[in-house]
Amino acid sequence: MASRSALPYTPADADPATLPTPGLRRRMAAMLYEGVVLFGVLMVSGLLFSTLTGQRHALQGRLALQAFLFAMLGVYFAWFWVHSGQTVAMKTWHVRVVRQDGRALTWPHALGRYVLSWLWFLPALGVAAVLKLHTSGQYALLLAAGVATYAGMAWWLPDRQFLHDRLSRTRLVTWRPAPRRR
Repeated sequence: MASRSALPYTPADADPATLPTPGLRRRMAAMLYEGVVLFGVLMVSGLLFSTLTGQRHALQGRLALQAFLFAMLGVYFAWFWVHSGQTVAMKTWHVRVVRQDGRALTWPHALGRYVLSWLWFLPALGVAAVLKLHTSGQYALLLAAGVATYAGMAWWLPDRQFLHDRLSRTRLVTWRPAPRRR
């Protein structure tokens, strides 16, 4: 009989607390794909905001728009994490988020993880503010370096989880659904 790790899918009776952590490449690929999905989420959210508020110029009500988009992203991520443990991109790349004990996330866990996930970007944005960077190229380079550094930190953390997962007491696991019966 094959071991569970040799199966091409995750058995229904598998304990999520014992499942392996996906590799860094797969997690980064899921993050890149998530960015493509989020482009659409943000476009629709921005349209909704501008329609509801009568915004006609991008700088009009900019802080309110940013707060609205932040909230909409939080709802997007938290809803998927609470209901299935996976966003669309996470399903594609067979990644699922669970609490450290293997149980599904609750709304407080999901929202806490969402807020802490901004640790990917805040240090780089803080450095950009201190250095008074203004061009999009400078921002892009600094953000890329910050994301690479943050991802690299996973190599030194236990179970190779990201820092925000450790702080929010969640973990990413490999989750391959069983094939559908026809």
